Amino acid sequence: MEDNETTHVGLHNLAPAPGARREPKRVGRGHGSGSGKTSGRGQKGQKARSGSHRMRAGFEGGQNPLVMAVGKQRGPHKKTSMPMGPFRTFTHGVNLRDLEGRFDAGAEVTPQALVAAGVLRRLRYPVKILAEGELAMPLTIHAHGFSAAARAKIEAAGGQAVTIGGDAEAEAPARRKRRRAAEPAAAEAVEAAPAETADEAPADAVADDAPGEAQDGENAADAEGEAE
Repeated sequence: MEDNETTHVGLHNLAPAPGARREPKRVGRGHGSGSGKTSGRGQKGQKARSGSHRMRAGFEGGQNPLVMAVGKQRGPHKKTSMPMGPFRTFTHGVNLRDLEGRFDAGAEVTPQALVAAGVLRRLRYPVKILAEGELAMPLTIHAHGFSAAARAKIEAAGGQAVTIGGDAEAEAPARRKRRRAAEPAAAEAVEAAPAETADEAPADAVADDAPGEAQDGENAADAEGEAE
């Protein structure tokens, strides 16, 4: 009976192995502790500050980073192109091996179908079909772009590669949606505003001009009388 009590393991007697857990190091507790005063951070400098170990990738202490200092070319397909920035283009790459087994022969594969099948999580960027893997059944694939090898494999399997234009089928970022929603409202406001022309001048302005013109006529008549 005693052996069963000593060998029984339950939630009431579970404990980590000796030495598996260590107490946290207490810094800033005086010179005698060995880590007082500067608390093991040294004197001054970037790494002596709070948050110094949570700097963003590519941060070089505030100086101009290397990625900004080197020469760049526009476009994403050159080795000397900038790896980030406004001229970088993005696509959702989908290989042919990702389509195999997820669609039946002769099926219509669209970007929305790729999301429904679990190939893509969302459609933030245009979809491009790549050639890695093999395709053994005919599929009609609609995408924003195809590599030359992927198009050849799709057509060799008896399928069809249909290119859809632009980002119309893709889910645009939130800022693009807001801009597109604001453009029709601005156009309607411009159309609703009546254009003022010379013929539609306010009646008050015409009435104000009339006395001035009459006074100018009287002044001219007086000047002619004095000259005579």
